[in-house]
Amino acid sequence: MTATASTVVLGMQWGDEGKGKIVDLICPAFEIVARFQGGHNAGHTVKFGDQHFALHLLPSGILHSTMQCVLGNGMVIYPPALFEEIDSLVDVGVDPRDRLFVCDRAQVILPTHVLLDQAREAARGADRIGTTVRGIGPAYESKAARSGIRCGDFLSNGLRQRLEAHLTMAGAQLSALGVDKVPSLDELEALCRDWGKRLAPYLADTTVRLNRALQKGHGVLFEGAQGALLDIDHGTYPFVTSSNSTAGGAATGTGVPPTHITGILGVIKAYTTRVGAGPFVCELEDDDGEHLRRRGNEFGTTTGRPRRCGWFDAVLARYSALINGVDTLALTKLDVLDELDEIKLCTAYRYRGEELRDFPSDLELLGQCEPVYRTFAGWKTSTVGSLTTDDLPENAKIYLRALEEEVGAPIGLISTGPRREETILIASPVLDRLVGGRLEDILAQRGS
Repeated sequence: MTATASTVVLGMQWGDEGKGKIVDLICPAFEIVARFQGGHNAGHTVKFGDQHFALHLLPSGILHSTMQCVLGNGMVIYPPALFEEIDSLVDVGVDPRDRLFVCDRAQVILPTHVLLDQAREAARGADRIGTTVRGIGPAYESKAARSGIRCGDFLSNGLRQRLEAHLTMAGAQLSALGVDKVPSLDELEALCRDWGKRLAPYLADTTVRLNRALQKGHGVLFEGAQGALLDIDHGTYPFVTSSNSTAGGAATGTGVPPTHITGILGVIKAYTTRVGAGPFVCELEDDDGEHLRRRGNEFGTTTGRPRRCGWFDAVLARYSALINGVDTLALTKLDVLDELDEIKLCTAYRYRGEELRDFPSDLELLGQCEPVYRTFAGWKTSTVGSLTTDDLPENAKIYLRALEEEVGAPIGLISTGPRREETILIASPVLDRLVGGRLEDILAQRGS
């Protein structure tokens, strides 16, 4: 007997955990996949067989021909990036045009937002946050200031008036930052009208659509972007994104009540990475860190920037599991550790002689913490392509058991390579609930 599942998949570190692959893998258990926050600053990579897709706005489920895909109200959308992504998929035979729905309440990234982002990062100098300078933060600011433009506004008679109000605020800020080449009201309106013509077929009240789908017993998968430690409220502020990338964002970013969300799947790497500035207690700036970067191909899908790498941080992971209510873990990139002689796991932080097991909110304090490590013998055996836990070497099993104990959540999936089929699924009542009793459908797609 299957039950309707509405499951959130989110990253538990600073992003880049491999959410795209996990979403793609479990899609057969659902009818709809919905993005609920962020913009084209996100990047999801999906590989299966000899195919490789890099997605930025569209959910990973778009690669499944039967999946309906939603861009929720919590997102900020840059239409040219969306159109380019749609066209690139059509070019390789993946046509999303009759199953993609863009919320008419989602905010739009305008050229003024991009200019603001670029000018502010330049003005910060050495104190820059490390944004992708794609206008994400300024677009969310306009939303909060009630001067933003929503996708549905493209088709409104009041568009020019709303753009005028936006330009008054944004223009003053740009002028103060020394930017003199600002689009005129006429230019912005013409651009938005053109965008609206192409976007119109995709616009929908996705809040109603998602809730009615759940009422009919259809499974909905909520796909997060970035990671929990980049959440605007709960992350390492101010080195964060501008939206709620934690589980609560799934409700506010789609309009689906939190009581209708049935489970949380947390995606986490077997080590830790982050992009951009900010404290990173377990960062490695030695040969081990370079090995993780090279072997794990740790370069941003969206920016190409090299990622900072370090050992697995259980302090951070426990905090992430706590604030998201994670039911089970999807552990990725285990195979990246295959060649190491020894592997370390951070169980606590040491600050001025005191041992801390809870993740601190004070970033100045965090920056002075040192990791407390447990050291494990490496397994020096390839785990690439393993399909069951029986295939794993004993030392890998020891490391995974310690990781589970430290985080306080069971592992339900283990990625042993970048491709969809290179994944271990560990059957359990928890995992079965998260996929609505349709684990066999996922295994059939993964193959043996």
